[in-house]
Amino acid sequence: MKAQVVIALLMVLALAAPALAFNCPVVIKQAEDLIKKAEATKVNAESKPLIGEGKKLVGEAKAHHEGAKTKKDHGDAIRKAKTAAAYAEEAITLATP
Repeated sequence: MKAQVVIALLMVLALAAPALAFNCPVVIKQAEDLIKKAEATKVNAESKPLIGEGKKLVGEAKAHHEGAKTKKDHGDAIRKAKTAAAYAEEAITLATP
């Protein structure tokens, strides 16, 4: 399931317009909100590592955005934030009976 989420995320990223590169704060905020939602569920042994990975990626996304010098840096921030959101969504799915 994890691989399917990542593949779907990569497909979305490939189709995203380059103009999205400077929407880093919005995408990072969405990922943070999903992580908070995941933490509010019944966290179990399967979902806890996913939430942890999501938090790590959000931190990396913030660092990419703050230190961005090129569009690629913003793109990296967007990719990491969207991947973090995918991990949070998977954690929510695993916590739901």
